Amino acid sequence: MKSSLPNCVTGIPINFANGVREHVRLGPKIYETVKGKLSLGARIVQGGGVKKIFKHLFRVGEREKLLKASQCHLSTTAGPIAGLLFVSTEKVAFCSDRSLTFSSPNGGFIRAPYKVVIPIKKIKRIEESENVDKPKQKYMEIVTVDHFDFWFMGFVNYEKAFKFLRQAINT
Repeated sequence: MKSSLPNCVTGIPINFANGVREHVRLGPKIYETVKGKLSLGARIVQGGGVKKIFKHLFRVGEREKLLKASQCHLSTTAGPIAGLLFVSTEKVAFCSDRSLTFSSPNGGFIRAPYKVVIPIKKIKRIEESENVDKPKQKYMEIVTVDHFDFWFMGFVNYEKAFKFLRQAINT
């Protein structure tokens, strides 16, 4: 029997709700992920918006324009890392929501955000993929000309993020 429910519930589109659920599900504990998202939102507001955050986190050229910022996860060998993916006219950049602990050369530890910067001119291709068992889980692979690959997942709005990434690469 077909559902008579509309494509949205309480004004929230189902695709968006599914995206939020997938994004939150990738975190270690749901309450920690939600707390992190609220903290991220507060930092964005305090920092003056995503454009200012982008300029603060990454070296931005004079004519460079931010096209889209998306919450997502970067896949690493240690597991997914939550953060923001920035797509600009010059680069694709990721910065983790929280600082991570790294070993320092002097034997101590350093806390710093996890950052990735991929110049647009170094991107060979982008691929879309999805989990065969769970088609709502979509992944985006960026392959560079020097054969590095970066996997992003858990987008709140996958289609919009992919559209802006495709737009940046094709310009």
